[in-house]
Amino acid sequence: MDLLLTASGLRNETLREALRDMLGKPFEAANVVFVPTASVAEAGDHGWLVEDMSRLHGLGWREFDVLELNGLPRRMVLDRLLHADVIYVEGGNHYHLARSITGNDLADGFLAALESRVYVGVSAGSMIFSRNLTEHSADVIGDTADLHALGATTVQPPFGLFDWYLKPHLHSPHFPERDDAWADRIVARADFPIYFIDDETAVRVQDDKTTVVSEGSWRFHP
Repeated sequence: MDLLLTASGLRNETLREALRDMLGKPFEAANVVFVPTASVAEAGDHGWLVEDMSRLHGLGWREFDVLELNGLPRRMVLDRLLHADVIYVEGGNHYHLARSITGNDLADGFLAALESRVYVGVSAGSMIFSRNLTEHSADVIGDTADLHALGATTVQPPFGLFDWYLKPHLHSPHFPERDDAWADRIVARADFPIYFIDDETAVRVQDDKTTVVSEGSWRFHP
């Protein structure tokens, strides 16, 4: 399983080179499927979504598909995932994304697709693999409002692959409250490991090996 879990997509050459290495062939010889599901649960301006989609499209793929996880037959969704070489899952509300995967019975099929494909997560798309993606972690992290906005009080982790939790956008100008003091307050409450990554960083998972790829800053608290 090859996962490249970013905060803000393939923003620098180090991250793009990591994806090339994981893919094992040029982008122009590969198919990518772009999953915007998490973004639709976010209100307000979506220029960030358009910008990231344009940046990804500009890499020159053989085929660029866009796939919404809700409202389509399960078999159609899984077939489209299987048709891709790279599954690129955009940011937004990670609870909506997790609930879309579990609610549409996609978790097992998604994991089966990932056995032979590269996954790139952006923000919410990077946060859905932790077994600690629960209402408890929502309290610890301080984003229960994102869960309650969905009319929900609980969330089931769709995959539960890792015990560590990923929190993106450290030091981001778009999230000015996410400084080191903010991270320190979360760590003081947390009873699970956490990666904090900035917008120039990704956590790379290949089989059982986890490394960090970065042109920026990050923190890990075991």
